Amino acid sequence: MAGSILTPMQITERILKQAWHRTAVGSDLLDDAMLPPIGTSPDQYAPRAGDADGLFLVLDEDGTARGYHSPHQEIFATQDLDQVLYFIAEEAVRRLAEHIVARSPGRGPVANLVSGQAGMLAEIDPAWGTRFRSGGADGTRTARPCGRDPLEGLAWIADTWRDQDPFTHLAFFRGEGVSAEQIALLHGADPGQTAAGTRLSDLRSMDGGSRDDWEIVWETFCFGQAGDWAFLMYHETPPGTRIDSAALARLGVTETVRLSATSAKAIYTFDYTRDGRRVDDDRGVLELIWYERGRAPYYRGGQLDFLNQAIRRAELDHPEVMSDFELYFHALEDALGLRLPQRDIEDGTVLAAQWRS
Repeated sequence: MAGSILTPMQITERILKQAWHRTAVGSDLLDDAMLPPIGTSPDQYAPRAGDADGLFLVLDEDGTARGYHSPHQEIFATQDLDQVLYFIAEEAVRRLAEHIVARSPGRGPVANLVSGQAGMLAEIDPAWGTRFRSGGADGTRTARPCGRDPLEGLAWIADTWRDQDPFTHLAFFRGEGVSAEQIALLHGADPGQTAAGTRLSDLRSMDGGSRDDWEIVWETFCFGQAGDWAFLMYHETPPGTRIDSAALARLGVTETVRLSATSAKAIYTFDYTRDGRRVDDDRGVLELIWYERGRAPYYRGGQLDFLNQAIRRAELDHPEVMSDFELYFHALEDALGLRLPQRDIEDGTVLAAQWRS
């Protein structure tokens, strides 16, 4: 970058190395922490040995610093030097916290990892501790603890859903006047059963035992209303069924959330749309396996940063929850208000209809 006019917003490799050296020297916790590898293109991604998805920094000519966890996964972009230093420290502290808790008595990383990171970052810089606790890129203060049972609203279904039980797809629809019955019909539910208010337990007794429960449930929709959202649960839709954003919009739907599980391939996806557009920071359908406790799963400061913040709240509020999927589902409840009626679903009193003939 010889010959360029250096401004406070232009981050060069030299400036970054000097700033990190000052930061590391001033903290016992970062004394041995190395600056991540730096390049000029994500194609040069080369994490350090033993840190397969470690942070890699790309410096643009305009002074923008970009962070990557793989050549195709950009996680932040900023011209704020302090923010870059924070992200580097966050990564270093995560590795240190993992090392400490893995060798500590008790429940290990699941119980102590996130609070340990928060404490260490606060020791380095109180503002960094606050930023980490917020889960967001800008250091916004966290909301007050939720004070609820984390497994009541949505998270109760998380671990069985991983095995596609009770259903493969959990879909939620929000908008003015949205009807769960109309949503079910659009997806291919039988109109007569939908109009009759048929329950799941009714379907199980209708055929006189000629088919097993799995065969019945495979061609069944369960649906209803929970809070602001209509919900629909199913394994598959009838052949030839197509649901697009225009059809949903005609029913008043402005937001959708779809969670899908394919247990045999360990593929679990989250898809959120608003006003017909996917909210994804241009990453497409998002896989839940990207979530690792203590590491924000989505682009920092991006469209889904509100979920980063909700996940961090869940991690700090409920260290007793051992399942990452349960924590993630609790964060979805907290951020978006998603819920499912546990008793109705387990007792078979939830509204249900089979595929239309």
